[in-house]
Amino acid sequence: MEAKTPKDSLTILTDLVLPGETNYLDNLFGGELLARMDRACSIAARRHSTRIVVTASVNHVAFNKSVPVGSVVTLEAKVSRAFKSSMEIYVDVWIEDRQSGQKTKVNEGIYTFVAVDETGKPVQIPQLIPETALEKERFEGALRRKQLSLVLAGKLKPNEATELKALFN
Repeated sequence: MEAKTPKDSLTILTDLVLPGETNYLDNLFGGELLARMDRACSIAARRHSTRIVVTASVNHVAFNKSVPVGSVVTLEAKVSRAFKSSMEIYVDVWIEDRQSGQKTKVNEGIYTFVAVDETGKPVQIPQLIPETALEKERFEGALRRKQLSLVLAGKLKPNEATELKALFN
């Protein structure tokens, strides 16, 4: 199985925020944004693994700025690290200023997907080779984030979380 780079999974979704997708303040519902983020990450995971993928967890979401009605919103998702059958996908959310066209990052999220066969059994996926400085930074942090999730879920003993221990020693 040949390793891939993050750009192999790059998924860009651009859409318009319509009035029926907004709250009383005319901003995009958080749940609507989460659904869009999940779809973008799902496509990125599928591109990396070429298999059926399922959402395992939403590890982090930051709603840093509201997304007003009428905004052009763009989501950019790509695999940040591949493990045995799971992969971490990082998604950045941008909006465009209606007059200037300038893009502003408003949100981000980190999702975990698992590649499965037709019976739902996890399958092995290609490894990932990060290329840019940002890709390398996200790649390195992914193992710490995974270990933290496993410790919090009770699936890994804290003293076995080698990457986390290294932060404090």
